[in-house]
Amino acid sequence: MEVLEEPQLARHRVTADNLLRMTEIGVVAHDARVELIEGEVIDMAAMGTKHRAVVMRLSRLLERAVVDAAQVSVQLPIRLSDYNEPEPDLALLKPRPDFYESAIPSGYDSLLVIEVSDTTLAYDVRIKAPLYASHGVGELWIVDVKARTLRCFRQPQPGGWADVVLLQSLGTMPLPGLPGLSVDLSSLF
Repeated sequence: MEVLEEPQLARHRVTADNLLRMTEIGVVAHDARVELIEGEVIDMAAMGTKHRAVVMRLSRLLERAVVDAAQVSVQLPIRLSDYNEPEPDLALLKPRPDFYESAIPSGYDSLLVIEVSDTTLAYDVRIKAPLYASHGVGELWIVDVKARTLRCFRQPQPGGWADVVLLQSLGTMPLPGLPGLSVDLSSLF
């Protein structure tokens, strides 16, 4: 039997600016739920009702906790690099008077990124967590909707996190980069 070699196919990486242009001209629908990871346009998983409810609860809890000390971003992009522009469920951003009108927030603008995982836990832990760590995000929380747990990723370093904690019961959590501020997550689920 003949052994066939796998062909070396050319792949074209897309930049965040390319993706923006493709959206502007209609190649990618304006309402498409996609994000850019390592130069590839990735379809985001559909959001179920539990996922939406957790995002809405977290948004309300964070807004109340930070008032004007940070800006809460809900399902908006963060530009980590030319080839990485994920859309986390929530992010706590360093405050800016223009509310990031002049530039998409970067990883270094992100005090905390929160991913709510209903069907994407493995992807969020294996792909997105190291990406966030490598690009300056201060802290990452992954909320596992099914298990009703919270994974806290702290102390970013290239390729990963120095400290990862799995919390099975939720209570009051200090907010990174905001001394003295915390959020009570006991009513999240």
